Amino acid sequence: MVTDRYGNPLHECTRETAAHLDRAVEALLHFSPEVEQAVGDALDSGPTSPVAQSFAAYLGMLGTEPGDAVAARQRFDRYAAGVDVSSLPARERLHVAAAGAWLAGDLRRAGGLLEELSLVCPTDALALAVGHQLDFFTGDAVRLRDRIGGALSAWDTAEPHRGLVLGMYAFGLEESGHYRLAEEAGLAAVAQNPRDVWAIHAVVHTYEMQGRVSEGIGYLDARRDDWARGNYLDVHNWWHYALYALEAGDTGTALSVYDAALHNDASAGLAMELLDAAALLWRIRLAGAEPTARWEALADAWAARADPPFYAFNDVHAVMAYVGAGRFGEAARLIADRRRWLAQEGSDAVTNRRMTADIGLPVCEALVAHGQGEYDTVVELLWPLRRRLHEFGGSHAQRDALQKTLLDSALGSGRHELARALISERIGLRPDSSYNWSSRARLADGLGDAALAAAARDHARDAAAASRGGDRSRRGVETLP
Repeated sequence: MVTDRYGNPLHECTRETAAHLDRAVEALLHFSPEVEQAVGDALDSGPTSPVAQSFAAYLGMLGTEPGDAVAARQRFDRYAAGVDVSSLPARERLHVAAAGAWLAGDLRRAGGLLEELSLVCPTDALALAVGHQLDFFTGDAVRLRDRIGGALSAWDTAEPHRGLVLGMYAFGLEESGHYRLAEEAGLAAVAQNPRDVWAIHAVVHTYEMQGRVSEGIGYLDARRDDWARGNYLDVHNWWHYALYALEAGDTGTALSVYDAALHNDASAGLAMELLDAAALLWRIRLAGAEPTARWEALADAWAARADPPFYAFNDVHAVMAYVGAGRFGEAARLIADRRRWLAQEGSDAVTNRRMTADIGLPVCEALVAHGQGEYDTVVELLWPLRRRLHEFGGSHAQRDALQKTLLDSALGSGRHELARALISERIGLRPDSSYNWSSRARLADGLGDAALAAAARDHARDAAAASRGGDRSRRGVETLP
């Protein structure tokens, strides 16, 4: 019986196909573009391999690109039509079922099936990695943590890929609020695999959530050769770098990162890259700047995609771009299109229907209202949702743009008690955040308390200076890609 590198049997698989699958899994764990060629090679050499076919289906969904999903669904349907799934071994049967569920739009069922697979085959790295991403897409922080935590003890410490699994665990720990454990796990994972960009990303998240900006910048600078180019996560990690720069009061560096790495004429126009670009510009807009030309180019890129209803998290960031560019008609058309889609008969098993109805559409409407200065409306829409935003996916760091939009609107509408509570929450969690203290200064201005406003601004300046790390030497932005 042919097995993968972890000793798991592979049904309908030659040694050649197994070698391609091992190469594909390694590339997936490293977020390397090589994964596409490796999966293609596995399909070519073993077209009847259930794992190869499932892997190809997963790959078509992981980028949240509707066109890739359609192609993956067509290929997988042709394969599944000729297979008696019930006769497959348990591992293959569950992979095929999970792939089919995801292609049908049921992300939660797909994640559940892969969790079931991990119970019987905890060293199936493909199941762990794909399930982990499904937990991220659905905003399930507990399962993001426990799916990996439950499998980790089955991994031999001598297996080099155990470190890559530990990197996934680090991110699950971080999203669940276990920051010390997350940092320890992430640093240990990177020590084993220096180019483990997901583990690097997990460490960066721990610093972000604790307001440890100077350490975050230092960590990214020190490891720049490992994460900054040639992987599917490089743009997103540059986005984190830009967030740190903003918190340090360095909008110039944030915009330099945007121009060099997030969106420019050479950008591929992928949804996951465009949403990072929109999320950064939105934060810059909330800070009082209006990078108009950048907004126009980004809105053009979203409009060129003309995406059908697929993933509400993407829709929200498209609307951010339209609002930022002042293109309210395009934002309204996207919202109207999603409302028509929801009004049509459809399966409740399609996860994105609930995401769109419960979270995506109200958030899109709030963004439009914010752009039009209707701050009371923003508060009415976002206040009831602020503890449910995880239900449409993303990370705490990503969703914080919406929490900041709520706070900005509370201040803008003169809802002083609400703003006070929101600011108090934020300062309690991140007492060294320049943004939080600047918000407190704005509140004091609204209350007419000049002394409190001045003191808060002093705190904000001190926090920004501390975030920059004093005189610590850093590579300049001229080294950006």
